[in-house]
Amino acid sequence: MSARSFLAAPMLALLLALVSWGPAPAAAQSAQEVVSATTDEMLAALRQHRDELEAHPERIYDLVSEIALPKFDFETMARLVLAQHWRKATSEQREAFVREFQNLLVRTYATALLEYEGQEIRFQPQRPSSQPDTTMVRTELVQPGTTPISIDYAMHNRQGGWKVYDVAIDGVSLVTNYRGSFGSELRQVGLDGLIERLAERNAKGQDSG
Repeated sequence: MSARSFLAAPMLALLLALVSWGPAPAAAQSAQEVVSATTDEMLAALRQHRDELEAHPERIYDLVSEIALPKFDFETMARLVLAQHWRKATSEQREAFVREFQNLLVRTYATALLEYEGQEIRFQPQRPSSQPDTTMVRTELVQPGTTPISIDYAMHNRQGGWKVYDVAIDGVSLVTNYRGSFGSELRQVGLDGLIERLAERNAKGQDSG
């Protein structure tokens, strides 16, 4: 899957759906157990609100924000995306970028959740990790008549439980993809300019919602 299709594929619905949490999981649960147990919660919410979402699709943003966002480590994701630019950024710039990057991801992928149609999700065996607080939860999205799509979640155990800091779809990392796409903008307009552009894109998304 190319970087472009990575951003556009409707099946990215699962990016948020598979990592949605409600109440904090028990400390004894593994990352895979948390993902497996809470997948049904998000999909059940989608089914429950289907009629409402068909009439008012913009309400998917609130649903995702309520259920999914607490278990994404957006600060780590932002730091990995910006790389050396993060180290040079002020605390105000970091905070602004995290906020706009989070909003971008929600608006990019929440809408795709509306296209989920009950495809089978398979969990793959976990491989031992050299670091006990870091793991990869590997899944496949099974679609009739075509090759399964691998969706792998890089997770670490931080205060409050397991959180996602990267997702790879068919081997294409979200962090790496955005690092590349933002790189040219950073060279052109700098970090403040990138933050401003993201804010403008997010505002347009709100206006159209």
